Amino acid sequence: MNTKFILIKEAYKLFHTNLNRFLEFTKMFIFLYKPLFILSFITLTIVKDLQAQIPKQPDQSLKKTIDQNFKDANAQYHVMMKGLPADQFPRSYNADKKTLVTSGSAWWCSGFYPGTLINIYKEANDKELYDEALKKLGSLSKEQHNKTTHDLGFMMYCSFGNAYQIDHSNEYKNILINSAKSLITRFDPKVGCIKSWDSKDSSDYIVIIDNMINLELLFFATKATGDSTYYKIAVTHANTTMKNHFRADYSSYHVVNYNAQTGAVKERKTAQGAAEESAWARGQAWGLYGYTLMYRETRDVKYLEQAKHIAHFILTNPHMPADKIPYWDFNAPGIPNAPRDASAAAVMASGLLELGTYINGRLKQQYYSTAATIIKNLSGPQYKAAIGTNGGFLLKHSVGHKPAGTEIDVPLTYADYYFIEAMQRYQLLSKHKP
Repeated sequence: MNTKFILIKEAYKLFHTNLNRFLEFTKMFIFLYKPLFILSFITLTIVKDLQAQIPKQPDQSLKKTIDQNFKDANAQYHVMMKGLPADQFPRSYNADKKTLVTSGSAWWCSGFYPGTLINIYKEANDKELYDEALKKLGSLSKEQHNKTTHDLGFMMYCSFGNAYQIDHSNEYKNILINSAKSLITRFDPKVGCIKSWDSKDSSDYIVIIDNMINLELLFFATKATGDSTYYKIAVTHANTTMKNHFRADYSSYHVVNYNAQTGAVKERKTAQGAAEESAWARGQAWGLYGYTLMYRETRDVKYLEQAKHIAHFILTNPHMPADKIPYWDFNAPGIPNAPRDASAAAVMASGLLELGTYINGRLKQQYYSTAATIIKNLSGPQYKAAIGTNGGFLLKHSVGHKPAGTEIDVPLTYADYYFIEAMQRYQLLSKHKP
């Protein structure tokens, strides 16, 4: 009986790791123990799957860490507020000069600061942060009519979208609707995508994987107005991107350049990655997050499967470090000494936590445990800044655009935004577990 049980366990292991060897294994032994083998294997498989579907208790120590992180974020953003000019938005921090790196409202990152302030306010209930967010929203509101950028989702939904969750004002709703109207002016049905970057070459139609995140704004607009135009454009963009941006292993190119006249793909390449065929880490995170939100908004299973495939590429990548904080590119030169990207890790954690809510079984637990590992490691002193340092940013060690030599191994405003969001999602999921 012991021998039979050992064989059954080995068969189960092979079934989930190497199907060809499993088939060879069963040919050798099934004729000896056919009735018992089949019954025991089925029983063991069912039990294992049921065990995987039982939610684990939330990590109490991680919950305490997150609670402390929210308090520290509150303190850090008070530091940032003091060093930030009234008409500027924080991008990063220059440690050598001990000054914030800032931008005007038209920069693609402008929405993250007010959005982060609002999300910290939800946890810390510090009205000073909320008041600061409202001031920045006032400076940002004019971008609702900006038709020169595809980043209106980042700029307006991450800011006004979060504000609207607290205050369902018509002002915020109209700003978001106008932002969506501006965004869809960049859509061309011949290509089937929203244009990302303008080009001096009139035949270029450049689309980047980051653009998937901006689609959330369009879904809001359809729900707010009843006009399905926004929804249909979002779906068309996602479908075109799914067809043309991804390789056979479900890694993503950063950039696809279409022919503006015909819609045919002219070239697939990178801008911020290590090479044309490399897997830029934050780009993979944008894809994961983007197709997860596509499933949330449409319930179309093909988007859920796409998100799961992207997650598989990320989580099984041989260059993913044990602490789950990825190198800036999965194919970066110099691994294991290449810079890590905390911003990519934060986006991945937030996306995985949402993706896990749509499935059951072993993958659900894998997504949750990976996200928890990311949050835990980003909360340690290697990545989390001490109070009063880092220009007020919460996280250190992100990479913006390494090929251009900019924003390398520095804090970045969107790293903080998605880190805060990931922790909020973890806490919310913890409340619903037994």
